[in-house]
Amino acid sequence: MSSSPPADIANPRLGLADQAARRRTFAIISHPDAGKTTLTENLLLAGGAIRAAGAVRARGENRRTRSDWMKIERERGISVSASVMTFDHDGKMFNLLDTPGHEDFSEDTYRTLTAADAAVMVLDAAKGIEPQTLKLFEVCRLRDIPILTFINKMDREAQDPFALLDEIGSKLALDPAPLYWPAGSGGRFKGMIDLRREMFVPFRKRGSDDEEGHPEAVSLKGNSLAGFLDEAEQAEVEEGAMLVQEASKPFDVQSFLEGHMTPVFFGSALRHFGVDQLLEGLGAYAPPPKAVSATKNGESVDVQPGDKEVSGFIFKIQANMDPNHRDRIAFLRLTSGKFSRGMKLKVQNTGRQLSVNAPVMFFASDRELAEEAYAGDVIGIPNHGVLRVGDSLSETGTLRFAGLPNFAPEILQRVRVKDPLKAKHLKKALEGLAEEGVTQLFRPSIGADFIVGAVGQLQFEVMADRLANEYQLEVIFEPSPYAEARWLGGEKADLEDFMGKHRAAMATDIDEQPVFLAKSSWEIGYVSERFPKVRFERSKERA
Repeated sequence: MSSSPPADIANPRLGLADQAARRRTFAIISHPDAGKTTLTENLLLAGGAIRAAGAVRARGENRRTRSDWMKIERERGISVSASVMTFDHDGKMFNLLDTPGHEDFSEDTYRTLTAADAAVMVLDAAKGIEPQTLKLFEVCRLRDIPILTFINKMDREAQDPFALLDEIGSKLALDPAPLYWPAGSGGRFKGMIDLRREMFVPFRKRGSDDEEGHPEAVSLKGNSLAGFLDEAEQAEVEEGAMLVQEASKPFDVQSFLEGHMTPVFFGSALRHFGVDQLLEGLGAYAPPPKAVSATKNGESVDVQPGDKEVSGFIFKIQANMDPNHRDRIAFLRLTSGKFSRGMKLKVQNTGRQLSVNAPVMFFASDRELAEEAYAGDVIGIPNHGVLRVGDSLSETGTLRFAGLPNFAPEILQRVRVKDPLKAKHLKKALEGLAEEGVTQLFRPSIGADFIVGAVGQLQFEVMADRLANEYQLEVIFEPSPYAEARWLGGEKADLEDFMGKHRAAMATDIDEQPVFLAKSSWEIGYVSERFPKVRFERSKERA
């Protein structure tokens, strides 16, 4: 493994609250191709977690990154699964949650954001705020997650930085507070001014391809600046810095934490420029773990990071991270207490007690045993179908955190295996993928075919790839007669009446909950008018 948890993680001088205060658990969100994966790689490099970055640009089998560990991710150069990377830097523990960039995997991103205390929004300097960025931002807003903005690819042709700031303000209703100001862009990009320290941070065009990297920052008031900017360039960047400081609100940490303001960083992830400054900003401004709302014996409580009882919730399940061992790992975000390897935790939903003897800390697909962990950390619990997304765990088993919803899929397809003798294997494999939250799985009341639901077409391609590589199953996806799926709610008698009259359109999900499969949205409107006492739900939370 490339990075190990630090020796001082169990520093006896630090109490539970102090240990939690060292944690910075953050997600990276962006539109596809904005440079999120490259930034992830370079943050790990800046944090000392890896020795070299840039594998993203390689070809063939080497075209991979630390966070993109699935075979299909390496082949296509896309992120389709959230991953976790833990590293220690400057006295703090960072838990980096890398989210899928493709919109077809928005549910995985949503669940991952429930485990994050802050987010880094990556924008392409030439494109600004793109549709997927806007969607992910709205999720952050719903969860009150403070956002740091990294405007990437400044070494390529870019929009005017004032226009980019205006777009952040108008489209996101956030006050942008630039902490740096760029000197040019594309071929004219020379670096940036550190607005807080009145320093200039020079950019060397081929900084990631030589050992020297980028030059050290120099004072704006000394003679050294002339070595990097001519008089015209110097006047231009200083005028821009002065104008933006007059036009922008000064950075206020409290406003940032409340979700009203975003500190803005500029750079080039590919050239490892601006990344150190972003990591410094994360350490200084991103919040440590905060209190999490829960219910205990039916009453509302706030679980504090410094509380003695160990607690947390499962936000992701991932199977076959190690294809040689057919493993299934549950990602547990700790919310309180000091976790120690071997301790027993209870699942609130089922009352089942687990002895967590082999918990792991992650570095993408790499892992090592986690002897101890604290609030804010993410650990993996190996299990075989015992844990599900949304489960709450604690020592007493009495704490229940808000569940993670499943959303109605946008595409429904039939799936069958080419070899009929492997039908039972297909059922088990599909159930495993559904437990991960990769797709929705519905079993019609009439007929033997499974109906698989997904947000986008790419999910079906990833499913087919994983079924072939991890389960040795060749499958065929076919058009389904159904276009919409809705979970049913209401009184038992009303539900039984409806289901009896629409048996041909009924199915059950992986939790055996009733689902109505409709041929169109019009049909849903029609039956909801005829059966006003039945609720047709677009989402459901696991009971």
